[in-house]
Amino acid sequence: MRYVSFTDEPAIAPDEFFMNEALKEARLALEKDEVPIGAVVVCGGKIIGRGHNLTEQLNDVTAHAEMQAFTAAANTLGGKYLRDCTLYVTIEPCVMCAGASYWTQISRIVYGANDLKLGFRRINQRLTHPKTEIVGGIKENECAVLVKDFFLRKRNKT
Repeated sequence: MRYVSFTDEPAIAPDEFFMNEALKEARLALEKDEVPIGAVVVCGGKIIGRGHNLTEQLNDVTAHAEMQAFTAAANTLGGKYLRDCTLYVTIEPCVMCAGASYWTQISRIVYGANDLKLGFRRINQRLTHPKTEIVGGIKENECAVLVKDFFLRKRNKT
């Protein structure tokens, strides 16, 4: 697919555009000293839910970026199903978030960097809904560097 820009700005593909929005959320998490993972849910070309990690601030192991974005999107739509929506998340979802995505029946999951330790694909790719399309590697390096730098700084403080 080719994108046309009517300004001097270079055209950007929708997946990259919305991953940039997820990266903004990840940076908000970083400002709060949370693991910098961000997510947005998009439906009809519009962001209907945003989220970033809040596990430390809320003292809640379930307060992952994806869970925050799912809740916000469901509240926007007035229902729990996110059919015809796309989740953009900076890091491959964990098992919990992939399982939650199953119940939302979300159409697509687009993530930035792989999570080789805790990503759902390492455990079982079938955790997502059978109709959910999975796309990885969008702005992969930028997403990975945020998390790697965060943990490097944490290790160097101790």
